[in-house]
Parts: sequence; structure tokens; C-alpha cells
Amino acid sequence: MNRSMLSACLAALALSGAAASAGAAPATGPSGLKVVARIAGPDGGWDYASFDPARRRVYVAHGDSVMAIDVDSGKVNANFAAGAHLHAVVPVPGTDLIVTTNSGDNTARVLAAADGKLIASIPTAKGPDGATFDPSTGLVMVIDGDSGEVTMVDAKAGKAVGSIKVGDSLEFPAADGKGRLYINVEDKNEIAVVDIAARKAIARYPLGDCHGPTGLALVAGNRLISACANGVAKILDAATGRVIASLKIGARPDSVLYDETRGFAYIPSALTGTLAVIALSGEHDNAIVGTVATQVGTRTGAVDPKTGKIYLPAAQFQPAVAGHRPAPKPGTFEVLVLGR
Repeated sequence: MNRSMLSACLAALALSGAAASAGAAPATGPSGLKVVARIAGPDGGWDYASFDPARRRVYVAHGDSVMAIDVDSGKVNANFAAGAHLHAVVPVPGTDLIVTTNSGDNTARVLAAADGKLIASIPTAKGPDGATFDPSTGLVMVIDGDSGEVTMVDAKAGKAVGSIKVGDSLEFPAADGKGRLYINVEDKNEIAVVDIAARKAIARYPLGDCHGPTGLALVAGNRLISACANGVAKILDAATGRVIASLKIGARPDSVLYDETRGFAYIPSALTGTLAVIALSGEHDNAIVGTVATQVGTRTGAVDPKTGKIYLPAAQFQPAVAGHRPAPKPGTFEVLVLGR
């Protein structure tokens, strides 16, 4: 999430009473999901979370440190790796490498997956934020949201191998593994379609009443799911941009989580403290089949493809002070675990 959107989100959280107690476990909803555990972590803000299936870890971009959770043992390493205003943590498949994005010094950092040791620090354009691995090139695509560019990172070589100018304020990406990269364009309410080989944007898909798109996922059936700040999500045909469904979700989401194994997508929304459960097959295909109570402030997360458990970073917030972002309350940061 870029800085302007994060400020707006945090301010809204403070006004919504985000400091409410998080002690009660929500009841099970129609999806069968409920909060089954809470994993405490150190104070500080956060952005995206990701799951590393090879090492069975959840990574959380947590301020200036990567937090790593071993999901099988429950062991937490709150300082797995250092960063500078971290946003994304991307495990690179088939390697022992991880790439992080750092807007504090405008870099993508290549880390050793074994111990978080820094291997390379790669300059990017301004505001590196969301990122994704592209199977067609073997590169990590880093979205430089403030500059409207994509930095193409070769983690194995420890360097950037090119950039793509897209324009406008960019948010999260999704790659199809066949040479296309899709990126939410937050300030234009669009999805940009990028031809990676040609290194240029070739189309824009309008999102209509879906305003401030942040989270994005490419799911089965070549469908895109985009989640927007105003509490609307769109499902589109990735090939044409045709809108397949328009869904009402909670306000201020920042990610779309895809559980390919079970055929669901999940959208956590910060302002309402809810998780929308979207069916991607069967009788209720392309529809919300459940809304699970989580906690105000939950907006990003990761899914364990083996167990189906969902991991959502969260915290309570202090009242806003004029001219400043509302800060997380000390001692309240945790990762919610949802299971069936």
C-alpha cells in the first residue's frame, strides 16, 4: 500500500474505533472459517504478507524488519532480516533467495532464504511497493508506485535487468506466467496490462465504480480479482477486461488472497474488520459465499496452500493526532490465524 493510501486508511481506522478490544474470538461463519490462533509480534507497522511453501513460512513486511513464522512449529523470528520501510517479501521459486521491497531507501534487496542474510541491494525507481515473481522470465517484478514504473529484478544475478514505464500511481501486480503483467492503477481506477517482453503497457481495463484499487490476484479461469478502497471488488476476464462480477466487500482492503487448492479468494478489509470469502467454482462461482469477522485493521495476509489456514497481520490503533498518522498501540501487533 502506498503512503498516501496508508495514511488515509490509518486515519479511517482511528475514526472507526480501531482501538476496540480484540480479545473475543469471532463465531464461525458459513465458510467454516474463524480465528483459531493469534501470534504476537513486536510493535510497528506492516504491509504485505506472503507464504513460502518450500520452507513452510509466513513472511510479514513489518516496518524495518521481516518477521518470519514457521507455521508447523509455531516458531517466530521477529527479526529474520533487516529492511527500510518494507512493503513486500517475495520468495523466489526454485532458489534459496528472497526479494524484499524497501521504500525507505528505494531498493529491492536479495536475501538468503536460510538466514535472511543480505546478498544484494538493488536500486529501484521511487516508491518500491508491491512485487511478484514472474514464471515466464524468472524475474521479480517490483512495482515502484510513486514513479509509475516496474523494476525487473534478476535475483540470481543480484541486479536489475530493466524497467517498464507504466505511468500513474501503481499498486499491486499479478503475473500470468505467459508474458503478461497486470497492475492496479490506484489513481485512475484501472488495471494496466503490461507486455513484459516488449516492456510496455498495452491496455488499460476500467474498473467502473471500483475506486482506489489496491489488492489484485490472477485466479483460475484467467480471471483477475481487484479489490478497491471503497468496498467494491471486480472480477474480470484477464484476456479482454470484461467485468464478470461486481461484489460488495468491506472498505479499505489492500490485498486479494488466492487459495488455488480449495478454489477460494479472500479479501481482508481494514475498516470493517471482515474477510470476504469468494467462491471460484461450483454453484456459487464468482460470488461471495461468506463474510468472516476478523479485526479492524486487517488488510493484507497470506494463505497456506497445504492447510488452507489464513494469516492476517493486525493491531489496534491510537487516536489520530493532527498532522500525524495514527500509530499502532504498543503491545497489540499480532498475526491472526484463521482456520476451519
